Amino acid sequence: MAMQQQSKNNLSPQNIVMGFQHMFVMFGATVLVPIITGLDISVALFASGVGTLLFHVVTKFKVPVYLGSSFAFIPVIMAVSTAEGGSLQKACGGILVAGFLYVVVAIIFQFIEFETIHSILPPHVTGPMIILIGLILAPVAIQSANGTNSPAIAEVIGKAGCWGIALITFAAGVFVKIFLERWGFKFLSTLPVLCALIIGYIASILVGIVSFGSISNAGWLGLPAFSLPIFDIRAISIAVPVAIVTMVEHFGDVLAIGNVVEKDFIRDPGIHRTLIGDGLATSLSAFMGGPANTTYSENTGAVALTGNFNPIVMEIAAIFAIILSVVPKFGAVISTIPAPVIGGISILLFGMISSIGIKTMVDNQVNLHDPKILIITAAMLVLGLGGAEFVLGPITLSGLGLSAIVGILLNAILSAGARR
Repeated sequence: MAMQQQSKNNLSPQNIVMGFQHMFVMFGATVLVPIITGLDISVALFASGVGTLLFHVVTKFKVPVYLGSSFAFIPVIMAVSTAEGGSLQKACGGILVAGFLYVVVAIIFQFIEFETIHSILPPHVTGPMIILIGLILAPVAIQSANGTNSPAIAEVIGKAGCWGIALITFAAGVFVKIFLERWGFKFLSTLPVLCALIIGYIASILVGIVSFGSISNAGWLGLPAFSLPIFDIRAISIAVPVAIVTMVEHFGDVLAIGNVVEKDFIRDPGIHRTLIGDGLATSLSAFMGGPANTTYSENTGAVALTGNFNPIVMEIAAIFAIILSVVPKFGAVISTIPAPVIGGISILLFGMISSIGIKTMVDNQVNLHDPKILIITAAMLVLGLGGAEFVLGPITLSGLGLSAIVGILLNAILSAGARR
């Protein structure tokens, strides 16, 4: 099976091209965070690349994930930077401290047996968590596909035109993955994302929705605008509670990639190492003036789609991100990829993640005839998708974080009741 194959030649041309593909996968979301918050885009790209490499060192080069800008900390950055006396540097100071909370929790988990962790996170809890990762991202893909977040493009070709570009991109990805593999083009069949983006981009040029102005205005070389954080008690008090939520999401991402590649990363290299890697990458990014980092579901979807789970591919993608951060013209080219193209391929990537969650439940023979399991699954899916929020002081739980905690607590309560 393709999912069980891994190139032995780490720096093979195939892996280099696949690393380039993964760089495209992470780019849109990673630069969107600084665009929204006012942080420097080049710093965010540089920090994501360096943070990913640091994560791989900490996890013994065993976990094929990419770390990009975290959306969970956007409210923190906005609240701190727009408050009276606030600034982006103070927001970064709070995020830096929040990153170290990962390390503290990781040290605690180092002394907990992985069997205990698995009893807390059984398949009927982890399965819905992975399903939700993809489904929560689904509206983002649809908004991009129909041009909702790109009114200028929608005005030119209309919603139907946006969907036309998205479907061309989607169809190209399916064609490359399924039919080229059948016809013997095995290497090209591992590049569905890159090929789909190229085809979607060409189609976008033909209909006139690609603007090249930003490319001609961008320079060839330029260092990111690094800045040091400022430590502020209020900023720290706002940022640190958010880390509790993102750590729960971290569990879901690690479980998702583990199920994709059929390896137990909770056991080896250990959830404590993945937490430390994620936390240190976040603190390092904030130290440079960048956003918090997090494991990227987009790239997990790409791993599932391509079947290449060699961690070197993500490391190559990280190096490309670092290069991208100091070559503004290259970054400008990528930024001209229209939203419907991104939406078309995102439908495939996000759907793959949710499908992996279903596969997890099937492979572990989760018995949905059991009322206890059915209740846990039902509650997690509704809370995760329904927009429910639970506010406790500075902590706001919603989406995957709220769903995961409710699932864990329900499982503990109902399992204890069943034992009696």
